[in-house]
Amino acid sequence: MNELTISLDNHSKVPLYEQIYGYIREEIRKREILPGERLPSSRALSAYLSVSRSTVDLAYEQLVSEGYVESIPCRGYFVCEIEELYQLGETREEKKKKTGEEVPKYQYSFAVSGIAPDGFPHNAWKKISRDVLLDASDDLFGLGDSRGEEGLREAIAVYLHHARGVNCRPDQIVVGAGNDYLLMLLSAVLGEGNNSSHIVAMENPTYMSAYRCFSSLGFEMRSISMDDSGMQIGELKESGADLAYVMPSHQFPMGMVMPMKRRMQLLSWAAKKENRYLIEDDYDSEFRYKGRPIPALQGYDTMGKVIYLGTFSRAIAPSIRISYMVLPDRLWPLFEQRGRSFSATVSKTDQKIIEIFMREGYFERHLNRMRAIYKGKHDLMMKCLKGMSRICTVSGENAGVHVLLHFVNGLSEKEAIQRARKAGIRVYGLEQYYVEQSEDRDMSGADRRRKKQEAVLLGYATMTENQILEAMEILKRVWN
Repeated sequence: MNELTISLDNHSKVPLYEQIYGYIREEIRKREILPGERLPSSRALSAYLSVSRSTVDLAYEQLVSEGYVESIPCRGYFVCEIEELYQLGETREEKKKKTGEEVPKYQYSFAVSGIAPDGFPHNAWKKISRDVLLDASDDLFGLGDSRGEEGLREAIAVYLHHARGVNCRPDQIVVGAGNDYLLMLLSAVLGEGNNSSHIVAMENPTYMSAYRCFSSLGFEMRSISMDDSGMQIGELKESGADLAYVMPSHQFPMGMVMPMKRRMQLLSWAAKKENRYLIEDDYDSEFRYKGRPIPALQGYDTMGKVIYLGTFSRAIAPSIRISYMVLPDRLWPLFEQRGRSFSATVSKTDQKIIEIFMREGYFERHLNRMRAIYKGKHDLMMKCLKGMSRICTVSGENAGVHVLLHFVNGLSEKEAIQRARKAGIRVYGLEQYYVEQSEDRDMSGADRRRKKQEAVLLGYATMTENQILEAMEILKRVWN
């Protein structure tokens, strides 16, 4: 069996399964792994890399589908005899040498996703995983409920009620492998593509992964501009949309917390028509630094108009890939009709681990620890930024794990990114989160009059405090 020395980058935008797939594919193409060699089992490789088994399974499935690897029942995964593939294309390094392309080398990265170094609860996770497998019965390895296991759904319902003010029963919850899957499932429930008359409105700028997911599923899209309170209600009313995707607890990327008045306006908009719904993405509500956490929008919904999305990716780790959706009662007949045909996408083992992690208090202790860590980094960032008041102003600092910088010294977003890159620092421009007019089918009225803000996003979750201090000192110098 070939030992794979794969180095995963948890801070990369490339999913972990793609990193594993890409590494093995290149090793096969370079003949570092020879035809006929056996790859580690998905269980062994997932344990070695400290990722979920489903992550490794996805990588192996991709390799099998492309013909690099074959799966032999009861024996494992073996590299295929594919001589002709070794000459297909050049490696990334060869292309760089040929074109003379200069690839930026970053000493510091203000990534807007990922978790703190040593932020994963290794000891608790290993203990629970070991106990789950030691006590496992044959039932643990069956397919399971397509909605998610009852024990996990019960634990999520308790947590949501106490921590987020969400009113739901366990039988309203659907567990899935990430928000993308849940949005795909929701599209099937609501009716997708040509079978759907639904129009989805999203804030602009917005979470582009969700925008493209809806768009690829055939929904007609509308981008709605924002004011200081969030999605503009007047524009939403004029858009013709009947689904509005919002992030009221911490809008991404702008970082604003939606005030109560705007929340009530959204609920009023949804209540005026039978098939209108709000999709609430509550992706990082656990981290708030000013005042008490504001309850979820769903907790104020008395008409069954809010579809609630939550995830463990920010609170525990992106590689967990476990999210959940709370459907209002009025949508359950449609779920029973259209959604039950979908199989469970999260293994029962992983679900049991999360359930125990929540039930036995590990999750609460982990969140308290991470809040303290991120609060320390947040306060350090704000202290550094006080000395940069002649360069920029700050927004979005009251929640989440990133802030926005708006330049007041005449520096453009593009120039700021270029100067940071030359200094070995990666920062992220707000531009990439705007929906372009060419992507939006609503080309009239306010959409043509919109003016994009310029700003730079600095995420601080993945950096150490020393790295933050060092990088901010450099930025202060190069942006002055």
